[in-house]
Amino acid sequence: MPDPFSQLVPEARAFLSELAQNNTRQWFNENKSRYEQQLKTPAQHLLEQIAARVGGGVTTKLFRPQRDIRFSKDKTPYNTHLHMLWMMPGDGTRPALFFGIGLEYVSVGGGIMGFDKTALIRWRAGVDGPLGANLSDAIHALTGEGFRLSDPELKRLPAAYDKDHPRGDLLRRKSLTLWNDLTEPQFTAPTAAISETLAKLRPLFRALSNVL
Repeated sequence: MPDPFSQLVPEARAFLSELAQNNTRQWFNENKSRYEQQLKTPAQHLLEQIAARVGGGVTTKLFRPQRDIRFSKDKTPYNTHLHMLWMMPGDGTRPALFFGIGLEYVSVGGGIMGFDKTALIRWRAGVDGPLGANLSDAIHALTGEGFRLSDPELKRLPAAYDKDHPRGDLLRRKSLTLWNDLTEPQFTAPTAAISETLAKLRPLFRALSNVL
């Protein structure tokens, strides 16, 4: 059966490509109905469909097309990407599943975009403790399958940890995300690509939940 969202990626990229060349409020308003029909509405339905597969308690979000330009030198008003996420069930800091369509990428990812102060303390304690080995194993399993691991934010380990710590890479992080960059044949089957990636990410999500 064809994927009901088979046209989402091609139509979104065509729209975003034109938006990149005409990034003005006038152009966007003139093409708003197209945005809503080809990007927003199918994205919302995709969010609902994947949420049903995740199970109860999942929170979904479709990111707004408008950029926050208050403190930016770049005053172009719109993002040239379409991003959405599914926050996993639970309390506190929770891992999320991400799907992003851009001009140079179509990716499904998972993890936590940023630890708040409390979560960062728990993260470092968890990575340093016995749970850290399980987390490291989950990450290595994904990178072994070709997932792209985000870079650590810190150049040096926090002062409390030995510079030769076996999980030093994790201790230098203030976030953790891994990405499955889709290939062109997958662009017309995003439901399967997202579902298959989610299945591969579940061990990481369990390890993150245990650590945090």
